[in-house]
Amino acid sequence: MNRLAHAARWLFDSEHGAADRLIPRWLFLRALGGIYFSAFFSLVFQIRGLIGPQGILPANEYLQAVARTFGETRGLWFAPTLLWLSSGPHMLTAICWAGMLASIVLVLNVSPRAMLLICFVCFLSFVSAAQDFSGYQSDGMLLEAGLIGLFFAPPGIRPGMGRASPPSRASLFLLQWEWFRIYFESGIAKIAGGDPEWRNFTAMDEYYQNGPLPTWIGWYVQHLPHWFHVSTAFATMALELGLVWMLFFPRRWRIVYFLIVTPWELGVILTANYTFLNYLVLVLGVLLLDDRSLLPFLPEGWKKSFGADVTDTPIQTQTAQARRGHFKIARLSLAGIVLSWIFYVTAAELIWMFAPLPLPTSPVVALEPFRVANRYGLFGIMTRGRYEIEFQGSDDGKNWVAYPFRCKPQDVRKPPGIYAPYQPRFDWNLWFASLGSWHEYSIVPRTEVRLLANDADVLNLFADNPFPHGPPREVRAVKWQYWFTSMSEKRTQGLWWRRQYLGLYAPTLVREPDGTIHAVEWPAASPPRE
Repeated sequence: MNRLAHAARWLFDSEHGAADRLIPRWLFLRALGGIYFSAFFSLVFQIRGLIGPQGILPANEYLQAVARTFGETRGLWFAPTLLWLSSGPHMLTAICWAGMLASIVLVLNVSPRAMLLICFVCFLSFVSAAQDFSGYQSDGMLLEAGLIGLFFAPPGIRPGMGRASPPSRASLFLLQWEWFRIYFESGIAKIAGGDPEWRNFTAMDEYYQNGPLPTWIGWYVQHLPHWFHVSTAFATMALELGLVWMLFFPRRWRIVYFLIVTPWELGVILTANYTFLNYLVLVLGVLLLDDRSLLPFLPEGWKKSFGADVTDTPIQTQTAQARRGHFKIARLSLAGIVLSWIFYVTAAELIWMFAPLPLPTSPVVALEPFRVANRYGLFGIMTRGRYEIEFQGSDDGKNWVAYPFRCKPQDVRKPPGIYAPYQPRFDWNLWFASLGSWHEYSIVPRTEVRLLANDADVLNLFADNPFPHGPPREVRAVKWQYWFTSMSEKRTQGLWWRRQYLGLYAPTLVREPDGTIHAVEWPAASPPRE
């Protein structure tokens, strides 16, 4: 029993934590606050159009369906969100502003644990009610890192470096474990998916063109020689399946891997808009380092503040020590239960990628709604074409005007932008929808219906409203295929893209004078269902 108690203290008690990781922890938490801010900042402009009462996928309709299916008590666990209290526009905006303010305070290193809790609850509230608009691996990555960060951060209102409360070994390991799984499980997914492009090292040949939101830098990289793309495909597999194991090697090897993977992630950030995903992976990599490796690179003024140990450890009175002792067992128990639960689920998910061992599944199912113990697998199957859905409106059924997007490729003369870590969720979802059928992605016909009403919240998801004086009579969604232009085409014609019209993607909807809406034209490949 004494050995078990000693092991528990060594793992979960910050007083016995990793005292050589204070600077990496300080840097990581500041960066995590910045990533949370980017997530909430992008949401505050979109959330009402996405899941508001007049949005594309209203949260209130979804939560009502959850309550009918599971009941109120079970429904709260299935969809853990503050939007059960209210899902009106003011509540939606409030959780975004609360998250932004808490993330700023976290960056300022004020009450980091309380701010992390607020950020986690607010972001989980959106993710749990956003349905298709929160089905991204990046959302799970942030929630997982955010929850573990609660146990990783120092206590107190102004903790400074938190020298009196080093990061617990369990929380440090689980953040590193998340970083490891993002890479390794993505490598396994590339093998298990059976995609011949990864087997033949041709996966990167059109990668920069076919991703959700390309960048202008990616346009130029796409035109590099074939040997470069073969090399990067091989390097991707080597990083994810081989070099990532250096996490478990001695200190020197971890530093070497940090020096390899950091410029790699910066390259991904510049050549593709994966929202805050790669920023999070980048800052998780900082935890490969320790104080000794970072201190020489800090400004002299910072070195003095990090070396100071005046305010970090206040003198404890007997009363304070007694009070602290009352909560210590409860705090360690909570940390032990939560962190052990996360490790079991994530380890089981990793094991099941190799073999369907009969491990208990109830802990996995119970934790699933919180998205804090995830299986990752980025780019297991490469996209073999770039398709874009475009919404068009018309007053006469003959002359059609396109609704301009904020971030998606549309104008062939407009260069692809760099938007990350900002996440245009509507634009992202349309990229996924373009790879499937409108039957699978209800957001497309639902958007058509909202555009027929000139709904202000949904129109805010677009760059402009081509029908400012009233809604169009008809709205349709058409499909294009896009390609990067060649160097000569760009030089002579100023074109970044070329495109080909493929036809209707979803039914054309018409609004009658009495307000009724019905379909007048159907996609050739998707006839109306009886």
